[in-house]
Amino acid sequence: MPTYEMPLLLRIMKKPELVTALKRTAETIFNTGGFIRKIENCGVIPLPCKTNAHGHVHREANHFLIYFDVPSNEVDKIIDKYNRDIDIVKSKIFKQNKSNNTKCTFHEEMLSPPYRPNVQKLMEMVKKQNHNKHEFKYNNGLDYYPFNK
Repeated sequence: MPTYEMPLLLRIMKKPELVTALKRTAETIFNTGGFIRKIENCGVIPLPCKTNAHGHVHREANHFLIYFDVPSNEVDKIIDKYNRDIDIVKSKIFKQNKSNNTKCTFHEEMLSPPYRPNVQKLMEMVKKQNHNKHEFKYNNGLDYYPFNK
């Protein structure tokens, strides 16, 4: 199952109501066969511009980040359920990118650029590309160079 990240904006409400809204969002993920890795509370933050959701204008919201794993065919069901929830001002689901664990050593970085392995690979790629290009030839069939006066 891929890992997803969801910034969740909930309307301003009292703490018990906020807890029930978060439980509803978590139950939706659990009911679709997923599990939650982490929930981050970012607090009440003013929105960059006023937002209209479910007939109300919101100028600030409770911000949460939810990291979860769920089957990819269930994401549309989760989005549909969250769009109908009146406590959710805005939510979006992003697939979290796996970071490439490229190993970098201090010794390689301290080498001068022509001796670094990644720069040498780039230089080989450029040589291959330039090998396929046509070089300018002065032999154009004329007895003289046309651009000299």
